[in-house]
Amino acid sequence: MENIKQYPTVLTIAGSDSGGGAGIQADIKSISANGGYAASVITALTAQNTQGVQGIHAIPVSFLKQQLESVFSDIEFKAVKIGMLHSAEVISTVKEALVTYNVKNVVLDPVMVATSGDPLLQQEAIEALKSELLPLATLITPNLPEASLLLGKEIQQQSELKTYAQHLAENFKTSVLLKAGHFEEATLTDALFNLETKEHTIFENQRIATQNTHGTGCTLSSAIATYLAQNFTLEEAILKATTYLHQALEYGKNYQLGKGHGPVNHFYNF
Repeated sequence: MENIKQYPTVLTIAGSDSGGGAGIQADIKSISANGGYAASVITALTAQNTQGVQGIHAIPVSFLKQQLESVFSDIEFKAVKIGMLHSAEVISTVKEALVTYNVKNVVLDPVMVATSGDPLLQQEAIEALKSELLPLATLITPNLPEASLLLGKEIQQQSELKTYAQHLAENFKTSVLLKAGHFEEATLTDALFNLETKEHTIFENQRIATQNTHGTGCTLSSAIATYLAQNFTLEEAILKATTYLHQALEYGKNYQLGKGHGPVNHFYNF
């Protein structure tokens, strides 16, 4: 009998983007491009394109629960990526599944603020996210507006990222990758505080001049989850994922798709 092989299985729990640049669609592309097997649980449907979100249709919580039970009862996942969870009830349902199935390697992208700066979650949902889900995560990957919402104060400069990454990690009992993408500098330095090892790591990349940035957060967090599923350390997984995203931005900068912010080039390597 031949050796039975195992895929690096990654489950994404997130909303669908009908335009294909972010959400579940970006997650599946990113997981696949980085060598993982992608499965999905959809929390909400959006009418969305490169110019914005025109409508959101929430999946009934009973059906969300059915999706979670269906995949978790059948497939052993090496990692789980969590994206937009729009209500406190959805957050509780996802938490229950993570605890029931003793899930490891949870990468949570705390999608709380739209690119426009508008809050995407009601205060009740933000509080549920903080208390119920963040402590179950292996890593959270907030951008500046999301980190500011979690901290209750604005981060003014890149030099503060290390301090605030540690502050968030100790406060919410999870490792934190604080992303620098909203700063204007030519060199961007994302800051990781690894709660387990108590170590800081900086990931440096040059800014790429492009408007094709739709779905970067989804793409990065999914890539990190995929490398954790392949047994890389947290630091190795983040380095590989940030390198992948940088290349996907570089190779996608000369394309035009739609009339707004286009996607990164997920499959530049193929």
